[in-house]
Amino acid sequence: MIRPRFVLAGLVSLALAAAQFSGLTARAAEALGAAPLNDFALSGELTQGGWARGVAPRGASQLTFDGKPVALAADGRFLIAFDRDAGPATQISARLADGRVAARSLAISRRAWKLEYIPIGPRPGAAPSAEFARRRALELAQINAARAIAHDSPGWRQTFIWPVYGRISGRFGSQRIYNGTPGSYHSGMDIATGTSGTPFVAPADGVVVLAAQSPFTLEGRLLMIDHGMGLGSAFLHCSKLAVKAGDVVRQGQYIGNIGMTGRATGPHLHWSIKWRDSRLDPSLFAGPMR
Repeated sequence: MIRPRFVLAGLVSLALAAAQFSGLTARAAEALGAAPLNDFALSGELTQGGWARGVAPRGASQLTFDGKPVALAADGRFLIAFDRDAGPATQISARLADGRVAARSLAISRRAWKLEYIPIGPRPGAAPSAEFARRRALELAQINAARAIAHDSPGWRQTFIWPVYGRISGRFGSQRIYNGTPGSYHSGMDIATGTSGTPFVAPADGVVVLAAQSPFTLEGRLLMIDHGMGLGSAFLHCSKLAVKAGDVVRQGQYIGNIGMTGRATGPHLHWSIKWRDSRLDPSLFAGPMR
C-alpha cells in the first residue's frame, strides 16, 4: 500500500521538476533568439514617451502592436514605443506559424508633465501671409517625405548617447495651459551650451534622410536621421550641417553645430525622437545627462 505522504512527496517533486524544465525551456528559447510564448522578452521604458525592445516568440510570422503591424528583424527582435499621451494599457500579439496567437497586455505608466497654467488666453498672432503658407507647405512636404523613408539601420538596437552636453533649457512634454485651453506641448529636449557653433554628434547609428542647408521657417537648418524600425531623430536650429541626405552616420560621429536658425530665441539644440507618429522622450533613450 502506498502511503499518502509518499504520493504527496512524489507530486511535489514532479511539480518542481516541471517548473525547472519550464524555466530551462524559457532560457533556451531566449538563447536561440526567440522568447517563450506570451513573454516577448521586453526591456525598456514602459511609460508615456518611452520605448521597449523585445524578442518575438519562436515561429512568429506576424507581430502587431495596438492593432498595427510591427516589423520583425531577421533575429526576431523588434521595437515598439509609447506616445507622450499614450493610454494606460495596450497589447502586443504575434501570430505563429501553426496559427496560434500569443498576446501580452502592457501597462503604460503615466507621467507628471510640467504644466504651466496661464490665466489668460494665448496672444493672437498675425495671420500667416500667402508666401509663408506656400513656403511652409513645401517644407512640410519635405519633412513628411523624409519620415516615409525606411532604412535597415541598426541604430534602434543601441543605447543612445546625448548628442551634446549642456544645460537643459526645455524638457520634453512640458506644456502651457492658457485659461483652461492646452497649448501644444514641447516635442523634444532643448540643450543650450551658451553659444552658437558648438558641435554635436549622432546619438546612434543611422542614415540621414533630410539635411536642410537652407533654413526652414520654424526649424531652421534641420537634420533628420533614420535609426531603423521606424525610429528617427531630428535636430533643429542648427548653424551648420556636416552631413547630407543619404549619408550613413555612426554613433558619436560629428554631424553638425548648434545655432539659432529658424524660430529660436537663443542658441540651442532641439533634439526630438519619433517612432512612427509617436513622439518620444529623448532622455528615456540616453539616460541622465552626466
